[in-house]
Amino acid sequence: MKDDKSNYFALAAAVAGHTFWGFSFLASRTALDTAHMFVLLSHRFVLAFLVMNLLLLVGAARLQLAGKRLRLLFALGMMEPVVYFFGEQVGILHSNTIFSGVMIAMIPIVCTLAAVPVLGERPTGGQLLFSLLSVGGVIGIGLMSRSSGALDALGIAGLCVAVLSAVAYTLLGRGISAEFTPFERTYMMMALGAAVFTAFAAVYCRGSAEAYLQPLAVRSYVLSVLFLALCCSVGSYFLSSYTLTYMTVARETVFSNLTTAVSVLAGALLLHEPFTPVGLVCCMMILLGIWGVQRAAPRDETTL
Repeated sequence: MKDDKSNYFALAAAVAGHTFWGFSFLASRTALDTAHMFVLLSHRFVLAFLVMNLLLLVGAARLQLAGKRLRLLFALGMMEPVVYFFGEQVGILHSNTIFSGVMIAMIPIVCTLAAVPVLGERPTGGQLLFSLLSVGGVIGIGLMSRSSGALDALGIAGLCVAVLSAVAYTLLGRGISAEFTPFERTYMMMALGAAVFTAFAAVYCRGSAEAYLQPLAVRSYVLSVLFLALCCSVGSYFLSSYTLTYMTVARETVFSNLTTAVSVLAGALLLHEPFTPVGLVCCMMILLGIWGVQRAAPRDETTL
């Protein structure tokens, strides 16, 4: 019974976390109209880190790091969010939308394959096929979008860094899940995100506190930062860490494609962006692929 509850809680956590990330594109788009990327990331992760410390102060969570391998926790925090965000942003700025979308969509497949030699987790043939179906839906949505931007070597390198850091984060997060709690993993990620991105924001603002704080006078910006910090940083990363504690890499990573489906649907409903029957088919492919990966899991795993 306990395993069944853990399985359903993990499934709910995966859905909730990636749904938040799906809406994060709308919030980021709004916020970037007001502030530079580094300033936005700094505000986002500083607020997230303050929330994590508030949870410690009120006794809602605990840190028990004595005797644990902190270098692994530090490496986890560097992979996500620090290295991944840099790679993703450089990749998006220096490549077209189709190529960047396809590269990011490959993360679940690469993670699943890498988990075989690293973690000894062997996906079934059905899981691989359903994962490819879900990735196909993401690629289809990418092909529907307008291909803005020019592809160059820097963009390819940036996206490769993003993919590799996401893979490293997933494998490491799964590997240390028995040693560090989801809160401890999330705490380190928020701490490093706040430290690194604030340092870059300080350089961008040339040490001017006024320039750094100026965007906070804009109401829409503050609301976006609150959502990104509370839901997408604290919430989604904690839920991701929780999910990796109870799910294999193949089952967890396929949910990342849900982010694309939510983003497309949110854009159509909230921003009245075009949504075609082909887009609906692609979203259905994503959802069917996610469901299939869970159903096709080996018998010794807890499945739906």
